[in-house]
Amino acid sequence: MEVLKMANSRVSLLRHSLNSFLPPSATSTFTLSILPTRRFIVSASISSRETFVDSLSSQEAAVSSAGSETPKMSNRWKPTCLYFTQEKCTMMQDLTHLQKFNHSFSMENALTPGEYKNKHSEHLDFFLVLDLEGKVEILEFPVLMIDANTMDVVAFFHRFVRPSEMSEERINQYIEGKYGKLGVDRVWHDTAIPFKDVIEQFEEWMTKHNLCSKEHGGPLHRAAFVTCGNWDIKTKIPQQCKVAKMKLPSYFMEWINLKDIYLNFYKRRAAGMRTMMNELNIQLLGSHHLGIDDTKNIARVLQRMLIDGVVLKITARRNPQVPENVEFLFENRIK
Repeated sequence: MEVLKMANSRVSLLRHSLNSFLPPSATSTFTLSILPTRRFIVSASISSRETFVDSLSSQEAAVSSAGSETPKMSNRWKPTCLYFTQEKCTMMQDLTHLQKFNHSFSMENALTPGEYKNKHSEHLDFFLVLDLEGKVEILEFPVLMIDANTMDVVAFFHRFVRPSEMSEERINQYIEGKYGKLGVDRVWHDTAIPFKDVIEQFEEWMTKHNLCSKEHGGPLHRAAFVTCGNWDIKTKIPQQCKVAKMKLPSYFMEWINLKDIYLNFYKRRAAGMRTMMNELNIQLLGSHHLGIDDTKNIARVLQRMLIDGVVLKITARRNPQVPENVEFLFENRIK
């Protein structure tokens, strides 16, 4: 069994190394036809340092300029290091690792603000783009913090979530079916933590960025969640809180559904993120249904809509006394 695990690891490392030199469109076809999809290995260990979007640029520059024989860092698209997003990468001084993986949340192929018409929307300073993954239980909890004035990603939070009501066998099947085909199942197994712990860390992160009060579950300050649909906050968060036997935090009482905003501004319906990206001529980057990549793509859609003149407004709000009752604030909305 140990020999088999080692063999799988070596094949996965070879596969990932080859993938890192291909654009996203080529990667999906190449990996499926040539190499197995199991086991994604990245050498990493725990790093407790808080990381912002521009934190790596100076490090990469320093590493690349350290000597005349050091190869230059490439600006080509490359996959995000998923250990880094969870503050568990210690390969930050390894040039080969930095060449293969992205360690920044600056927006690849970002749109130029140009005619950006809305410096604020509903007096919000920040948008928190959220896109959960996991239909049975939440498997991934990624958030990008967008500055409403500049449209830049100024911080991020990302955790993989370990189900609490499944056997290990069922979890392995679930993850293999969900993340195995994306080649990131090993990262998930290495880093996933229970939902309660994710929420505790998320609240610490929000407090650090002055997004909510120190009181656990306090309301957001001048910020709002942005989702691609109502499912994430209306349905899945309450379900997971019930499974975790915890109270629904009050910062999940309202949100902005980008689909409703899109419908009312462009006067056309969008089934999801891919439809919006296609209609706005925005290239998909990364892996669809990898939550952290989806948040980046949703953020790029959001950025484009703001450039076009969209005014973001809260689209749904819970009844504080009866949280399961949700009021939808747009007459024309995606149902």
